[in-house]
Amino acid sequence: MDSAGYRTAQQAAGPTMTSVKIVVAGGFGAGKTTFVGSVSEIMPLTTEAVMTEASIGIDDLEATPGKATTTVAMDFGRVSLDTDLILYLFGTPGQQRFWFMWDDLVRGAIGAVVLADTRRLADSFSPVDFFEEHGLPYIIGLNCFDGELLHRIEDVREALAIDPRVPIVRCDARDRESTKQTLITLVEYSVERWIATNGVPAH
Repeated sequence: MDSAGYRTAQQAAGPTMTSVKIVVAGGFGAGKTTFVGSVSEIMPLTTEAVMTEASIGIDDLEATPGKATTTVAMDFGRVSLDTDLILYLFGTPGQQRFWFMWDDLVRGAIGAVVLADTRRLADSFSPVDFFEEHGLPYIIGLNCFDGELLHRIEDVREALAIDPRVPIVRCDARDRESTKQTLITLVEYSVERWIATNGVPAH
């Protein structure tokens, strides 16, 4: 999306839309904190806590054996996609016992990125169900750990029963350009959904 596209997006949503809220969600260890940190223009605010023996038997570390910390509240970052369009990023905690915070974190958001670890696709069902129940536009970001995409995008869509209109993109949460492009895809999709629901206001 070029600058003209961003201006069109802002016109569609109204002249006062200069900043928007984006939620970055996903299962435990899917890469949410890394995603926010890689693209944020400011020092990201994180609420990481050291994992203790209390998590044994609760948090599945099989696919992330080196993970020593976990988000217990949220991650926060900011990125500018244009001179007059700023995204504020809110990363959700991944563990089920912290999901009571999600209702507050998604309030006022225009959309969400659901990061999916293709090694553990089942972890994505709950975030997808949450956003569908709340009517919040979302896209799926397939976070490629070690540069590998273990399943075809079409197979992921079928496995998660994702609507054909919902974008599914490949991304690397460690790479700024990759995460930025994922956010652009979400903004474009959210604007399309907004226009389809409300129409473009006259100016």
